[in-house]
Amino acid sequence: MTTPDSNALLDLLIANISWAGAINKVAPNFFPDSALGQSPKVLWIGCSDSRVPESVITVRKPGDVFVHRNIANQFVPNDSNILSVIQYAVLVLKVQHSKYGGHTKCGGAAASYDLLWSPDPPQGILGTPLGDWLEPLINLARELGPATNREEGVLRLLEENVRRAAMNIARSDVVQQARMPVKGESHLLHGWIYVLETGTLRDLCVFRDD
Repeated sequence: MTTPDSNALLDLLIANISWAGAINKVAPNFFPDSALGQSPKVLWIGCSDSRVPESVITVRKPGDVFVHRNIANQFVPNDSNILSVIQYAVLVLKVQHSKYGGHTKCGGAAASYDLLWSPDPPQGILGTPLGDWLEPLINLARELGPATNREEGVLRLLEENVRRAAMNIARSDVVQQARMPVKGESHLLHGWIYVLETGTLRDLCVFRDD
């Protein structure tokens, strides 16, 4: 049985003190100003994966990005959690861009694909909160069918998940209420994939006219 690593939390506190001190030296008004309110230009909807910290990979500072993250970056139309985030971001904060995206090597996408198409499917997921949450992704994997190989199948699944979710967000009542354009130069919704292997973002051009 493993024991909790107490140094992990201590390291966070020490790092926070160091970070706050460094910011105060170069921008003494940063924290007092940030306490007055926020005006982010971007809503980031992504995965909870610890390897995809949005502010780090895009070099943003606190206050630049409004964030919602969940397992396998899913958009479920009846999920009041994500809908309330979109509503607040779009109607109250007036964000200019909404980015919905996933990432390569996604554990949720891989598990959803493997449950259906792997000769050795993962155990202990179905019938649990995690299994219930992944159900839409499992259903999408069933719809897409098996691929030539697992890597191709998982990548196809996570990309299609991003495309469909972005389209569903565009059709959601809150986005329609705000009359956010989704095509042309002024489009505000974006579907991206973060490539873990290279550290770069790839635009799937969900709303591009071909």
